[in-house]
Amino acid sequence: MTNAASLSPKQHKAARTPPRTARGLRTHRALLDAAAEEFGERGYHEAGIARIAQRAGAAIGSFYTYFDSKEAIFRALVADMSRQVRETVAPVILAAPDRLSGERAGIAAFLGFVRQHKALYRIIDESAFVAEDAYRKHYNDIAQGYASSLTQAFGRGELSEGDMQVRAWAIMGMNVFLGLRFGVWDDETDPESVAAAAAELISHGLAARD
Repeated sequence: MTNAASLSPKQHKAARTPPRTARGLRTHRALLDAAAEEFGERGYHEAGIARIAQRAGAAIGSFYTYFDSKEAIFRALVADMSRQVRETVAPVILAAPDRLSGERAGIAAFLGFVRQHKALYRIIDESAFVAEDAYRKHYNDIAQGYASSLTQAFGRGELSEGDMQVRAWAIMGMNVFLGLRFGVWDDETDPESVAAAAAELISHGLAARD
């Protein structure tokens, strides 16, 4: 059986080479999906490479073709899930007729994503201890893109003036806990009603209105 310790330096380098064929891409995808299940169910420390490969329907040797350790696939999974969140939510926000309605649509889209990927929270939370740089990158990358798009919306006259970095992190923080409460813990509440209530807060704040 192949294991990480028996790999030569050349093989370790090859393990970090992205797949180039359609078959390689399918195997790589299957391994990441299997890793999400394994880490999501067992956590990082109890997860095993052999079980990840088994879940993916792949040989141990295939695992080491793309990843040289459990930490390597965990880091790749954090980056992959971060990308999926951005690619799911950002287009929905940007497709809306204006930014405020986009925020509502984006919250609903995020809740839908979380309900389909409940392992997201356990994996991202554990990355704070297993791979802190990957954890920080996940949130920093989202915040950077979010602040940039808010600035663009301000330029179009859709938002008031303000610190877009602070706003980005504040909205992200709200979304994280909405996802936990109404995505992971509760997947029956209508996501549109949750999004509407949250969007009302974003649009009008907490101040009393006449």
